[in-house]
Amino acid sequence: MGFQDLKFSEDSVFLVTGGAGFIGSGLCEALLDKGVTVRCLDNLSTGHYENIEPFIDNPKFTFLKEDIRDLDACMAATKGVDFVMNEAAWGSVPRSIEMPLLYEEINIRGTLNMMEASRQNGVKKFVYASSSSVYGDSTVLPKQEGGEGELLSPYALTKRTDEEYGKLYKKLYGLDTYGLRYFNVFGRRQDPNGAYAAVIPKFLKLLMNGEQCTINGDGRQSRDFTYIDNVIEANMRACLAPSEAAGTAYNIGAGGREYLIDVYNALCEALGTDLEPIYGPPRKGDIRDSNADISKARKNLGYDPSYDFRAGIKLAIDWYKENL
Repeated sequence: MGFQDLKFSEDSVFLVTGGAGFIGSGLCEALLDKGVTVRCLDNLSTGHYENIEPFIDNPKFTFLKEDIRDLDACMAATKGVDFVMNEAAWGSVPRSIEMPLLYEEINIRGTLNMMEASRQNGVKKFVYASSSSVYGDSTVLPKQEGGEGELLSPYALTKRTDEEYGKLYKKLYGLDTYGLRYFNVFGRRQDPNGAYAAVIPKFLKLLMNGEQCTINGDGRQSRDFTYIDNVIEANMRACLAPSEAAGTAYNIGAGGREYLIDVYNALCEALGTDLEPIYGPPRKGDIRDSNADISKARKNLGYDPSYDFRAGIKLAIDWYKENL
């Protein structure tokens, strides 16, 4: 069914943190299409103003240039809010290995600030971004909640910590928290630039410019690549989920997996190029294989992803052809 048919009361107020980012701006757009009021909080450290510029004149949209590390800003932003979608975080496993202290400040303390502000201001549902990186060195496939291994990066540690706080805030304070473990999200507005860019937009930009791509490792590592609209659906469904489903984390993927070399070849085919990739060393802290068991999210949240990899990648390629 997707998220298009999901309904919220038009007097609902949503706060999307990290709302100028890739996933956050998609959430803002989809929520505004439903006629609800949306507040977007972002310090623009990794998000981009141009992602939300189309919404700025919408009377139901407010942009707050604030930082989730500032508790007072979090308190002000959550006043009168029904639903929080907390997307504000720094991603990238390699960057977290280089900057562990900054990741602790943003991803742990910032998320805790938002949870505490939501608790104090009576927010109904607190939905937050977690990550498949919490599975660490577990080799079991598909990945199932409860089967986590040893963590491999500071980024993964921050997300695991957020989940533990989410459990406590439900147990101790009754705040309905829902952790969404995203599996390699891709799609429109994902930034292709910079050393820490995600692989699909990075490859697309290079190939469209006639440049070779570097694959870290042998290309046989696999990922459950998940189209952005599946993630938007999951966030909305969590906001509509029963309180009994709160206080835990859910896998949010497409339920399949693609080998990186196959993804690369699919992009080349779609763009009509036969550039050979360069193979580099594996990235430190990376998980080898990733594939989500989404049965828990399907049962408790009603999550049913509408886009498999093939459908999603076609839409993503079309968007980048028009916008790069």
